[in-house]
Amino acid sequence: MLTAREKAMGLIHVTTTLRAREKARKKYAAEFLVDTGATDSLAPAKELKRAGIKPRGRMAYELADGRTVEYDFGLAEIEFMGELTSGRVIFGPDNAEPLLGVTALESVGILVDPTTRTLKRMPAIPLK
Repeated sequence: MLTAREKAMGLIHVTTTLRAREKARKKYAAEFLVDTGATDSLAPAKELKRAGIKPRGRMAYELADGRTVEYDFGLAEIEFMGELTSGRVIFGPDNAEPLLGVTALESVGILVDPTTRTLKRMPAIPLK
């Protein structure tokens, strides 16, 4: 269920927990901004390291302002809205707002309804 904050101003935030692996005791939990313009999710590097998530590679990413920057990424278990997936998480600047990317959303069958600006569950995840 979405909170009033998640519906306000067209911005959607969702409580998300990141872990290095299944049943890891260390974790990072925060309100993540749902960002349909981002493929991968992003969190502050210091928080990912504290949660035991390790860098596994480096990629170039294009920012909203058009600049290209390189960031480390790791692999994490991603849990939100009662759903569980795993995927790439970018080691962002330590002051970065956490972002939940479209890959994590789509992998569990959740889309952003552009008309109502809310999160909606698909009845089934397409395999076609």
